[in-house]
Amino acid sequence: MSAVNTPVRGVTRAPAAGRPWRARAGAVVPHVILLAYVVVACGPIALIVMNSLKSREAIFEGPFVFPTPDTFDLAGFETVFTRARFELYFLNSFIVTVGTVFLVLLLGSMAAFALAEYRFAGITLLSMYLAVGIMIPIRLGTVGILDLMVRLGLVNSLAGLVLVYTAMGLPLAVFVLTAFFKQVPGDLKDAARIDGASEYRVYALAVPLVRPGLAAIGVYTMLPIWNDLWFPLILTPSENVRTVTLGTQLFLGQFITDWNAVLAVLTLAALPMLALFIIFSRQFVRGLTSGAVK
Repeated sequence: MSAVNTPVRGVTRAPAAGRPWRARAGAVVPHVILLAYVVVACGPIALIVMNSLKSREAIFEGPFVFPTPDTFDLAGFETVFTRARFELYFLNSFIVTVGTVFLVLLLGSMAAFALAEYRFAGITLLSMYLAVGIMIPIRLGTVGILDLMVRLGLVNSLAGLVLVYTAMGLPLAVFVLTAFFKQVPGDLKDAARIDGASEYRVYALAVPLVRPGLAAIGVYTMLPIWNDLWFPLILTPSENVRTVTLGTQLFLGQFITDWNAVLAVLTLAALPMLALFIIFSRQFVRGLTSGAVK
């Protein structure tokens, strides 16, 4: 009996029956959560695209059904290009978005380089001021912004929108890019200064090393501006300076709404942002992960 109960050396026990199941569950659960999040995030976009290709009756009868040869209809897209100046609205949104992103990245990177490289009186107060700019929504100052735009004569102009959006995006850009510039090797900058490079040249040498941060800030700045309705509705109600989101309101009425046209506009407006996000997704993810490490 003792020989039977005595464990043999060199022989390992078989793993418990529950351990492989728990290991598989631990690997599957995160993927299930991520897939559920993908469905929640991408589901509305898929519904918009699907229903934009269907007739009005098919939209209400089966909103979750893919378009079929019987329900396929491009009436919404035809309405958008015949009843509205969608090309102009798209161009206005493109100009405002590109101009704002350019100014935010340029001014934000220069300010972040200065905050990361130099020490001067008031740097702590300036950092706190930028943090307040991130925490307080700019829409709380809409009345003051509108009064300022009226005095400057920038109402119903794309330049006014660009300035407002630039002021909205700069605090976060400076705050994030400062952390990236602090990671640039000091030996590289010192070597450039020893060779006689100016501070602008040193800044130009450091910018390519923070491209992930620039990409992340560019995406964060671009999406809210392209989708914003608040400031275009207040600052640019004129027909010639309307943006895509404001142009969508043409098809929304108090008593009747042309849902085919609305869904078509939303589909066309989402395509550029999806394309840019796919193109810069690698840099965007690198920027997020680098910022998390910092």
